[in-house]
Amino acid sequence: MTQLQISNVAVEFGATLLFRDITFTIGAGERWGIVGRNGTGKTTLFRLITGEMEPTRGTVVKQSPLRVSLLDQHRDFGAAETVWEAAAGGLSELLALEQSLLEQAHALATDSSDDALARYGRDLERFEREGGYEATARIDAVLSGLGFEPQLARSTPVAQLSGGERGRLGLARELVRGGDVLLLDEPTNHLDLETTRWLEQYLRESAMTVLLISHDRAFLQNVTDHILHFEGTSATPYVGGYSDFVAQRDERRLSQQRAFDKQLRTIAHEQDYIARNIAGQNSRQAKGRRTRLARLPRLSAPIADDDAMSLRFDVAQRGGDQVAVANRATISVDTAVGVRRPLIESFTGSIRRGDVLGFVGPNGAGKSTFLKALVGQFPTETGELRLGSGIDVGYYRQDLSQVPLGETLYEIIADLRPAWERRLIQGHLGRFGFSGDEVQRRPETLSGGERARVALAMLMLSRSNLLILDEPTNHLDVESIEALEDALDRYEGTVILVSHDRELLRGLTSKLWVLHDRRVTEFDGGFAEWESVSAERERAAAVRASEEAALRRVHERQRLERTRREESAKSTRTARDLTRELRRAQRALEENEKQIESLEKEIADVGAALENPELYTRPSGLSEAKTLGARIARAKEDLDAALERWTAATEEVEALNRELAAIET
Repeated sequence: MTQLQISNVAVEFGATLLFRDITFTIGAGERWGIVGRNGTGKTTLFRLITGEMEPTRGTVVKQSPLRVSLLDQHRDFGAAETVWEAAAGGLSELLALEQSLLEQAHALATDSSDDALARYGRDLERFEREGGYEATARIDAVLSGLGFEPQLARSTPVAQLSGGERGRLGLARELVRGGDVLLLDEPTNHLDLETTRWLEQYLRESAMTVLLISHDRAFLQNVTDHILHFEGTSATPYVGGYSDFVAQRDERRLSQQRAFDKQLRTIAHEQDYIARNIAGQNSRQAKGRRTRLARLPRLSAPIADDDAMSLRFDVAQRGGDQVAVANRATISVDTAVGVRRPLIESFTGSIRRGDVLGFVGPNGAGKSTFLKALVGQFPTETGELRLGSGIDVGYYRQDLSQVPLGETLYEIIADLRPAWERRLIQGHLGRFGFSGDEVQRRPETLSGGERARVALAMLMLSRSNLLILDEPTNHLDVESIEALEDALDRYEGTVILVSHDRELLRGLTSKLWVLHDRRVTEFDGGFAEWESVSAERERAAAVRASEEAALRRVHERQRLERTRREESAKSTRTARDLTRELRRAQRALEENEKQIESLEKEIADVGAALENPELYTRPSGLSEAKTLGARIARAKEDLDAALERWTAATEEVEALNRELAAIET
């Protein structure tokens, strides 16, 4: 069923064309990824869908009635004071209806008129239809999934939240609100890896239609089944996930390039014929060809990735082999009540020249503070944390505070390269999308993506042998992220990368530091290998969880059976054949119970081994984890079979006991 139809839509601001000729249809339950360079009109499309603005040309047709919920990059929680109230804001009418029902139920004790009963019935039916009984549970589940403790959220003031926490709360509010169509603008910007995976699963399982603007390629691949690609002055729809889109886009560009080249050859051939014959015997034919050539619609060359940000990192000096060292380093921060709270405790590790280190962990755990301590901008409480000799640092900060305010872009680059003449400065800024009069803009007037490109333009000039990148993809579009990935892949120095972009981590990292519960685990392998190891650990946890309920039932039935055996042993049995058969069945049951206990122990032991962080610090850790994962899977299969045999044996013993009891009575 079609919910939205966009037909030949164009948006112009005065003489400036943003986009034109956009046509696509959205069906119920589809999940669309909206991708393209910053400034091409992705957010404007959302404004057209919500009705906040009208297209210059074309139509936007929405199914009636259609509830549209929008998460944009600006967080407004109205009069809500606590985190829970802010998250529940999307259900304010439903919660108000719940309170009204309570008041009506109390009033019915004194007023049970037909009108009062009818109103109560209508409101109750609406409350049930809109999921009122599940509202509180839904709010708690979404808050928990996005990293908030539901009970604590009832008393935590919104005013105390950081920018990243406000971003997650805004997302929680819209997920709780629900609707027919959910519009998400960069929903993963403030999410760590674990929370991003939770959101992926939530959106995949949701019945809502989803349109999301995102630069996270892994997130797009795992969630979407359609892509709308903004390119040039239009947008093209594609069917499939992100990897399907990339393949189709490249094939389309190749087809466009071939058609463009063919037309160029045709035009050149015609122009050559016209030049040779315009004044000769075939002048009439030449003039006819010239007329047809003038009327020929010209194809445009396809937009290539070469038009994206041009980035390259060079190294001025080699530096030492030992880039950074941590020796039992502890880093703490002061809390609001004046108590020191440790972020990282007693960490020992090192980084060697040429490493591409991925540093991952939950938001707020202390990764950015660790980076500041490494470059001497934050003190270590105990231990040692230092850079090696000959190491000079290029530091990309998450908050982009390295971009100076109060100066023009031209002046910022001129300060870094005072010997450069004007054309070199303008040429460098042009590589990052700033041309003409744009070089006179100030950072205060730039968007987040534009300021990020300025930061990268500055970083490129550092020629440092150590690049520290703290969430460099937060404000970049997909094309710019791919340009950054290519530049880092060619870079000959050392990289410390803090990021939640899984594709970037998979493509670049050769080593990993994992921060969890104030401890840093060093993993000698890339992020892709760590994901494989983590999958084994999650698999073990899932196996243990899936068996827990079944085993509880088994143990309860075992206790009942033992009680029954004790009671049977006290009575005098006269039916020898039944007694003999019962003993045989009981022995088989006991053997089966021993097998179940053995398999339970094996699953517990293997699960504990998989959850031990030290396993993954060994060179053979990944292969051992895979072996243990296969072993726990086999044990689960054996346990399932043993549980089936135990059930059958228990039923046999129960039947024999009933038959024997009937004879004795």
